[in-house]
This record gives sequence, structure tokens and C-alpha cells, in this order.
Amino acid sequence: MGSHGIRDRVAIVGMGCTPFGEHWTRSADDLLIDAVGEAVTSAGITLDDIDAYWFGTQASGVSGLTLSRALHLPNKPVTRVENMCATGSEALRNACYAVASGAYDVAMAVGVEKLKDSGMSGLSGTVIPGAGDDSRGEITAPANFSLLAPAYAAKYGLAGEEMKDVITRIAWKNHVNGARNPRAQFRKEVPLERIRSAPIVAGMLGVFDCSGVSDGSAAAIVVRAEDAYKYTDKPIFVKALSFVAGPADGLLDPEYDFTTFPEVVASAQEAYRQAGITDPRTELALAEVHDCFTPTELVLMEDLGFSERGQGWKDVTSGAFDLDGSLPVNPDGGLKAFGHPIGASGLRMMFEAWLQLRGEAPAERTVKSVAEGRSLALTHNLGGGPGECVSFVSVVGSQLTA
Repeated sequence: MGSHGIRDRVAIVGMGCTPFGEHWTRSADDLLIDAVGEAVTSAGITLDDIDAYWFGTQASGVSGLTLSRALHLPNKPVTRVENMCATGSEALRNACYAVASGAYDVAMAVGVEKLKDSGMSGLSGTVIPGAGDDSRGEITAPANFSLLAPAYAAKYGLAGEEMKDVITRIAWKNHVNGARNPRAQFRKEVPLERIRSAPIVAGMLGVFDCSGVSDGSAAAIVVRAEDAYKYTDKPIFVKALSFVAGPADGLLDPEYDFTTFPEVVASAQEAYRQAGITDPRTELALAEVHDCFTPTELVLMEDLGFSERGQGWKDVTSGAFDLDGSLPVNPDGGLKAFGHPIGASGLRMMFEAWLQLRGEAPAERTVKSVAEGRSLALTHNLGGGPGECVSFVSVVGSQLTA
């Protein structure tokens, strides 16, 4: 028994991604049509060539009909999936496994979300009435993730002002990257002092420590690796797909200290095993991580093995994860600046890996490590919160393993 992985058995040959933002005049249908259209164009195919679809959305549609109706699909299999904020990654994972199994030749993963239509100021809710967990609605996502900052500071001896400086630096870095991305929701650099002095949302978190609420869509086309060059001369090969759902007992466990996501550690270790990675900090060209809130990104740097325990804050402040650092993290701006339409975010992360590894990212935010020979990228997407979450980690590369 075990997870065997599908290393180098599947390739991504086409991708599309809309700009994320407040699309008041556009529907979820409009957005997914644009993302799908860009994906099929990049692969040089039509919708008739797609054998099956996996469609991810949390609250912008029910069943596969949401996609088939918008695309006018003629009796094709469409599976709607949902896994909280990791929904887009779940759609991609299922499409990849379907092709790797031999069930289909060409599959598409699509994610979409229209959060601004809900009228809510935050993410849409997922609590099912009568399920016995209704009390979760009493704490907001910012309040939940704000617990990470004081816990990290206390464990590793940072004063409150030092911790504030660290998370401010993370927000500043992601806004710098987003300012160079024409598809990002927030495209302006924000001075450190403005970030630091912004109105407080929860705990230590200010307005600029929280990811954007937005609308958007993204899509990917996957085929067997041996067929990849029929569609593009620059395919991206899937090296690892790891997904775990934790026992969700952290909030009841007196040993849980809010300085780690055990599910992220487990999914990262499994992804590295599948991909054959032993030192992610030096082997990866870039990483896209789930920076829903700034202290989340800090904790993830250690959970993903980019920094030693208790050293992540030093790497953040030294610029190690900046666009010109040793391992660029969220070079597209991340959830913080690109935005977070739930069903699309995981695929948006993959879209950045697609652009960077193919040498197609805008020059002003191209990561130098690709030109220097690194050919692997990581995407990380989680759903839930500290103590109870699901976690997805992928590794993709521009070259087949020798």
C-alpha cells in the first residue's frame, strides 16, 4: 500500500487565466469562457478535442452543468469538485489522474469563482446547516489566521514590533510583484509604513495582511507526457501531486501551538518524495504558496522546507524570497496581490509556474533562476485554517527526468 505518484506521466500543454479583480459587469460564465478559450488556443485545439472536464468552484455553481451550459458542451463528462480554498488544485489533480490512468487522452481542469456577487466582504461560507459544526461561523478567517503571528513570535523570541515588521515585509514583497503583473487584482506597490499602519482587521493583521476578495477563472489542459509535443514545444511535466486532509483535531489538541500546519508538512514531504527533491530551497526555481494572510506565508516557508524552524522570519527580512532572491515566492503577487477567487486560485498558481518555466513571464518579474538552469516549480494550496485544513502541493518541471 502507498502513494506511487505519476511523475512524468502527464503534461500540461495549455493554460488560460483571466485577470482577477472586481468583475461587476461579467458573470462566472463569462470568466470561465475566457479562461477556457485562452487554454485551448495555447494548446492549438478546440473543445471537441477535450475528452473530459473537472470543474472546481465553491459557491459559483452546482454540478457539472455549470460548465457544460456555459461552454455548450455536447454530452461530455464534467465533474464538479470542491475542497474549500484548494478547489482549483483538486480539479487539476483529478484531471491529471484521469489522463495518467489511461481513461482519457485529453482532460481539462477549470476553476471559477464570483465572490463579489455574493455581497459579502469576505469569502463565501461553507458551513452546512445541521452538520454539527455551525459554530465555526462565529470566527472569521482573519481572526483564525491571526493566531499564527503571536504564536510564532512567542515561540521564537520575537517582540511584537519585530513580528509586525516581518509580516509587513511579506505584504510589501507580494505587492511589489503584483504591481508587475497585468492580471493581478492589486497592481500598485505599497510603502512599508502604509502597510504597517493600516487599519487592524484582527489581532496583528491589518488590511494589507489579508488576501483580496475577487472574481476570476483559470484553466489547464493535460495530456499524456508522450503526446505533449504534439500540442506545444514547451510542455510542463507533472512531477508530483500530493493532497492530504488532516484529522482536524488541532483546535482540540493542547499540544498544537499554531506555528505549523502539519497537513502542509505531510503533503510537502510526499510531493518531494514523488518528485525526487531533497533540497527544495536550492532545487526549485520558484514557489507559489497559499498566502491567504501574511503570517500564513511565513509559517509555510518553514513547513515547506524553504527555511529551518525558527529561521523563516530572518529569510523573509533578508529578501531570500523576493523576486531577485535565492527562491522567489509568489512572483505573480500571490493571493495577497493577485486575489483569491476560491475555485480558481490553485490553477492560477499553476499558471504562474507555466509562464515562468516556459520563459513567458513579463521581463520585469521573470525569475532569474530559470535562466540559470533551474527547471522546477512548486505550487501550494490549502483550505481550512490552522489546526484543521486540507493541503495540496505540486511540483512541475519544464524537462523530463533523465
